[in-house]
Amino acid sequence: MRYLTAGESHGKAITTILEGIPANLEISKEDIDRELARRQGGYGRGGRMKIETDQANVLSGIRGGKTLGSPITLQIENRDWINWEEVMDPFGDSGYSQEELVIKKETKIKHVKPKVTKPRPGHADLAGSLKYNHEDIRNILERASARETAMRVAVGAIAKTFLKNFGIEVAGHVLQVGTVALDKKLDMELEELKVKSEGSPLRCVDEETTKEMIKEIDRCKEAGDSLGGIFEIRTTNLPVGLGSHVQWDRKLDARLTMALMSIQAIKGVEVGLGMEAGKRWGSKVHDEIFYDDKFYRTTNNAGGIEGGMTNGEPIILRAAMKPIPTLYQPLSSVDLETKEKFKASVERSDVTAVPAASVVGEAVVAFELAKTFLEKFGGDSMEEIKANYENYLAMVKER
Repeated sequence: MRYLTAGESHGKAITTILEGIPANLEISKEDIDRELARRQGGYGRGGRMKIETDQANVLSGIRGGKTLGSPITLQIENRDWINWEEVMDPFGDSGYSQEELVIKKETKIKHVKPKVTKPRPGHADLAGSLKYNHEDIRNILERASARETAMRVAVGAIAKTFLKNFGIEVAGHVLQVGTVALDKKLDMELEELKVKSEGSPLRCVDEETTKEMIKEIDRCKEAGDSLGGIFEIRTTNLPVGLGSHVQWDRKLDARLTMALMSIQAIKGVEVGLGMEAGKRWGSKVHDEIFYDDKFYRTTNNAGGIEGGMTNGEPIILRAAMKPIPTLYQPLSSVDLETKEKFKASVERSDVTAVPAASVVGEAVVAFELAKTFLEKFGGDSMEEIKANYENYLAMVKER
């Protein structure tokens, strides 16, 4: 199973081709659009969320509410394209600003905006421009934008639907925004976690912590600054044996952490105890094994993965997101052409996007789990895969 995304932040649309989903998976457009709406929520988001109401156009691979087994093509239109049409025209003049576009429409006078030459600290601007030999930084920032994650959420929605057919759920929630962290031990089932996080504007399961997070965001916004944070992804009902120990690139923990690290602005990922495991004695880290009709553990410090494979316990992952680098109180930069010092330009931005990042995290984890699941129980149709899965569960139960 694989996919590629294409498109720019202010281009006409973003697109993906998803290959490897088996035939006869029942899915609705609402399943996909619901996940897209979740990504756009969250306290601390900026002006773009007032413009975009993302919906997926299905161009191939689904008929009559069921997958065909052929590649699925999805497209999400950028509604802000109307304001950037001349700037982003593939074969037209480039480099207009929104203000100059208004002048042009009113006076019919062509005003060309000088190319973007001021790289913003914390973005891909400088490294990308040097790497791809671009004189206009917009050629980098448009694709490096987190707008691309909308399509990853759409792909994740299909992966989630697939996993639910086998009782597997993936859910995320926010643990920390800035210095405000959830300091209570989580002792709740995944379904309760989902309900509480969905009811919070910051996807935090604790009301008091949510209130403190909102205060932190308000203070930061007033100062023209931005905030990062930490979110957690949890799963349920995963069978033993997804992933493998036999090669480095088949280890599931490696694949999941790579998926999370690929999300824009993610700077750290932990599995289970994570960094804490390096501070404890072994007797306080490793999960003891018991048996009562089946193998089980009373702790889950490993985060559901041992030796690169699922061990039957819930997978627990955490990811740290850096503060958004676009600030309304801009940092110093140097002009790409003149080498003169400037204050970095301000693009429309959020104060924080940690809640949205948690939804993207769910999506990339769901995709990687679905991919690994298909590698283990592969088949061309849902019926064949279910038969393979049930046969494996019966075999494991006999051990």
